Amino acid sequence: MAQTLNVDLGLRSYPIYIGSGLIADPEFYRPHVRGERVMIVTNETVAPIYLDSVKAALADYHISEVVLPDGEQYKTLEVWNRIFDALLHERFARDCTLIALGGGVVGDMTGFAAACYQRGVPFIQVPTTLLAQVDSSVGGKTGINHPAGKNMIGAFHQPLAVIADTDTLETLAQKELSAGLAEVLKYGFIRDLPFLAWMESHMAELLARDPSALGHAIKRSCEIKAAIVAEDELESGQRALLNLGHTFGHAIEAGAGYGTWLHGEAVAVGTCMAANLSQRLGWLDEGDVERVRRLVSSAGLPTDPPADLSPERFLDLMSVDKKVLSGKMRFVLLKALGDAIVTSYVEPDLLYATLADRCP
Repeated sequence: MAQTLNVDLGLRSYPIYIGSGLIADPEFYRPHVRGERVMIVTNETVAPIYLDSVKAALADYHISEVVLPDGEQYKTLEVWNRIFDALLHERFARDCTLIALGGGVVGDMTGFAAACYQRGVPFIQVPTTLLAQVDSSVGGKTGINHPAGKNMIGAFHQPLAVIADTDTLETLAQKELSAGLAEVLKYGFIRDLPFLAWMESHMAELLARDPSALGHAIKRSCEIKAAIVAEDELESGQRALLNLGHTFGHAIEAGAGYGTWLHGEAVAVGTCMAANLSQRLGWLDEGDVERVRRLVSSAGLPTDPPADLSPERFLDLMSVDKKVLSGKMRFVLLKALGDAIVTSYVEPDLLYATLADRCP
């Protein structure tokens, strides 16, 4: 039995289905597929495991597929263009539907292709990683990376539905599972202290892939994100809270080279750094910061950035992040655990102290 949540965006509203065995069930696709032609976009890791199941579920449609290389380092203009090559080679018109089958990279690239192809075609998200199920598949952010910054080229383009089959997490590498937990923890840190406490007491079950624990974590994460997206679809205000840890984390990903760090690993470290800066501003105490680091570590995630990323290099990378407005960096910081704010007013010496504290 699937749980169904709704992202309330008026005419662009859509359901999130969460449950076991959904990926091969035609009933979760049929109400949302537009037209008779479907292009499935996936990658070399996911395709051998799930592509046939999705094709079987869509057997009533004319199906084509494009299989991309797997990894953040391939989230580029050149690889993204392969989707258009396939669509044009197969002579897809506007009355088609794209299916994003994979993790966050596949979802972002497919969604961005759907936003651009013939000025916009519909797509459906079928996320197969925990990070994608709780975060990147929901909310309509799509894009690709540029060597100078992560997700610097993209568009807001909402899916018609999100089909999150929890069974796909059984084949997920442990490192990828932990990376997804970084985003789950984020929701507790920014808006839901009881959820954070629940994760503290259920981390062992989450790491062991207990279906009940994972189902609850995915559902609560999606509830929080759906509510925030409904309040602020285009990130003009409250939606920026979802970027906790991302200003620091994106700099780590770019500085280390895309694909060296998983996105969730970089966000985990960025969250610890945001807590450190929040303490320097007088908002968190030492016990709060230690609690953040302990939670992140208990999820199997790093708490410190690469030693060779200097404070100066950090600042250089952060200055081209897409969250910079009017020449000022924006930070998501914690007034308290469970209470986040967005601010541009951080004294340079305090920021540098945080970067120096975490960068030998």
